[in-house]
Amino acid sequence: MKIRKSYIFVLMTLAVQSGMSQELKRDTLDTRKVYKIGEVVVTGSRNETNVRHLSQTVSVVNRSKINQALQASLLPVLTEQIPGLFVTSRGIMGYGVSDGAAGGISLRGLSGSTARLMVMIDGHPQYAGIFGHPIADAYQSFLAERVEVLRGPASVLYGSNAMGGVVNIVTRKMQNDGVNTNFRAGYGSYNTLETELTNCIRKGRFSSVVSASYNRTDGHRPDMGFEQYGGYAKLGYEMTKYWNLHGDLNVTHFNASYPGPVDSPLLDGDQRITRGMTSFAVKNHYEKTSGAVSFFYNWGNHWINDGYTPSAGEGPQDDRFNSRDNMMGVSLYQSTQFFKGNRITLGFDWFRYGGHAWSEYVSGENRGTTSELVDKHENELAGYIELRQDISPWLTFNAGLRADHHSRIGTEWVPQTGLAFHLPHAIELKASASKGFRYPILREMYMFPPQNPNLQPESMWNYEFAFSQHLMEGQLTYGVNLFYIDGKNLIQTLPNPNGSGMLNQNSGKIENTGIEIQSAYRINHNWSVDGNYSFLHMKKPIIAAPQHKLYAGANFSLGRWNVSTGVQYIEGLYTSVGEKESKEDFVLWNLRASFHIGKWMDIWARGENLLAQEYEINAGYPMPRATVMAGFNIKLHTPKR
Repeated sequence: MKIRKSYIFVLMTLAVQSGMSQELKRDTLDTRKVYKIGEVVVTGSRNETNVRHLSQTVSVVNRSKINQALQASLLPVLTEQIPGLFVTSRGIMGYGVSDGAAGGISLRGLSGSTARLMVMIDGHPQYAGIFGHPIADAYQSFLAERVEVLRGPASVLYGSNAMGGVVNIVTRKMQNDGVNTNFRAGYGSYNTLETELTNCIRKGRFSSVVSASYNRTDGHRPDMGFEQYGGYAKLGYEMTKYWNLHGDLNVTHFNASYPGPVDSPLLDGDQRITRGMTSFAVKNHYEKTSGAVSFFYNWGNHWINDGYTPSAGEGPQDDRFNSRDNMMGVSLYQSTQFFKGNRITLGFDWFRYGGHAWSEYVSGENRGTTSELVDKHENELAGYIELRQDISPWLTFNAGLRADHHSRIGTEWVPQTGLAFHLPHAIELKASASKGFRYPILREMYMFPPQNPNLQPESMWNYEFAFSQHLMEGQLTYGVNLFYIDGKNLIQTLPNPNGSGMLNQNSGKIENTGIEIQSAYRINHNWSVDGNYSFLHMKKPIIAAPQHKLYAGANFSLGRWNVSTGVQYIEGLYTSVGEKESKEDFVLWNLRASFHIGKWMDIWARGENLLAQEYEINAGYPMPRATVMAGFNIKLHTPKR
């Protein structure tokens, strides 16, 4: 449905973002202390660093914003709060599985479903060994203390799949001794249920976080069920003042049924997917040096029935897709301050990823047999150096270089450089040039036509200029980013030049230009407003990357009440490209409220798409109209004895 252009002007009047009042203090590269000019982050630099010193842009969505959203998944929160980021959705629950695809996250026109965007948990990559992309439904709100999003290439620090940017989920932990237990439950439209139980403990040097969740829905269309089980555990131990240990385990399983496009409904389109990750890290933190060595292992099991279309005269499929994939790695880095205003980080990464995929025949003349698709692993070995130097009190220089060796393709050199200016009146200027790259994934090379084992890496340069300012002692903040992406060897599916049919080929060019705006204003103790806007121009448009994305929100708190609302305007969203090109414009209005009954219980409610807009994200897959959810949150706290 086409929306009148006047909507833009109405919504832009609200486009300022809520922010917390921040105390201006002396700035430093010393990571032992937290100075609240901006945010202290770990993404964009392996060690804790104030964002003022980074030449790239890192957006932070903190725990308060996550709580206000009242969402089981992190993804709708990121879609609202991060300019340039967009997430596909299958309906009231479930992300990235419409039309059987997974990992539908795009940033500046670069999609996570094609492994161009890296999702991490505490710095550990989450992409699948065969498919190369994350499973978007694995990222639940109970995991996160905050989410850091680096908009632009981060390949120097994180390698191949960080070509377009990084989404880093920083997990929760307790700061003080005691026990916190939270139970959250909600129920709403289409028989949708959300539950979550979290327990946090800190006692002396020991800390733990354990969470479990169960979510389900019937969906807004026939044959569209979704069910998810999730669990997370993290243990930590401070061995000494300078050394600590961390280990974690995260497992999610979901059952999904997808109904196909409305003009040709699908039967038996079912998925049974399990994803898991575990890691162990030893960290050190001295006066002038800090670092870590970590080990991680990701795994996944996939069972997929592609279904059939009765209206096209099809019958049930004879085969079922099966796969087992894994990714393991070792990451080592040490960051050292050799003299005042200087910090050098040296790092080493080793990754091994791949898996086994096959088709199992359950009926027909081949019943009881299997057909091999791929059984392969590849290795990636890399070393990198990053330099940060204060040239003066108002200027920081950043540079980095990575040498990345792939067992099949060879060595890729990845540089980046940039400047960060700290000017009077709390003005920040950033300028950067950074290279991103991506190795072709196993699916593109070996699985299903149009596979091509001769694919070469994609590469791109991102040029960016950013301006930001804090006013009124941090009550008002705003910022503008301009970027230009110039890439080559984009992998596309095109007619086979040496035969019939289609073939994956290195024939494409990336040329994306855009502007991103964020602002924030805390009006008073009770009121704050927030907003962001992004414009994206692509030489060749892709699905799920809107040309215009505008969000405007407001939050009100008084006594026991907290109410927040937000309006999102999407224009120029391609739902299909090629011969049957189509695109959508729409407006979404969300409203959320919570009431604090007592120190141990809240009740809450949220409504989404309250304007009852008819729209699609994937062509042929209509999204639900207005939906509502309501529930309660029980909080128990046992202080230190």
